[in-house]
Amino acid sequence: MHRIASHLERLSSMLNRIAMVIAVLAILVMLGSALWQVVARYLLAAPPIWTEELARRAMVWAGMMGAACAFRAGTNPTLFPAMLKIGGGPGIALSLIRAAGVLLFAVPVLWYSVFNARMDPARGFLGRSLERTAEMLPVSMIWFTSAVPLAFLIILVHLLALMAKRATGAVDPKESVL
Repeated sequence: MHRIASHLERLSSMLNRIAMVIAVLAILVMLGSALWQVVARYLLAAPPIWTEELARRAMVWAGMMGAACAFRAGTNPTLFPAMLKIGGGPGIALSLIRAAGVLLFAVPVLWYSVFNARMDPARGFLGRSLERTAEMLPVSMIWFTSAVPLAFLIILVHLLALMAKRATGAVDPKESVL
């Protein structure tokens, strides 16, 4: 079990680094796009229509990847922040309750990202996004909407790593969540 926990921790750490890089890049794209829109509007009097859409898409990527990173760091909003510092049996019980809450939210998001109520992948959230584009930025919406299930998938890996660490007793109540 210690080896599984170690592998999950490494995977969680690697995914966290990737998510952080994506979040930072998305913020830079958002900032650059908004800056170009302001410059083009007030100095050139000809703002391009795609800058607002690009900033919006970058904002979603930054938010979703940032949420995944916040979950790993234990800085996401929680009802009982002190529960993350409790060790032993009570800590494991509270972690299981937290895990159940995360699963209740994340599993349906992931399921309906792929399938619809009739289990048709073409009509799931991502399938519908594949066919759509925005008027201002003629790129498939899947490049925008895939941030949502990807972030939840990363959160589930972080959750598995935390639960494995808790199960092996490798979580120090005084340290961060992971």
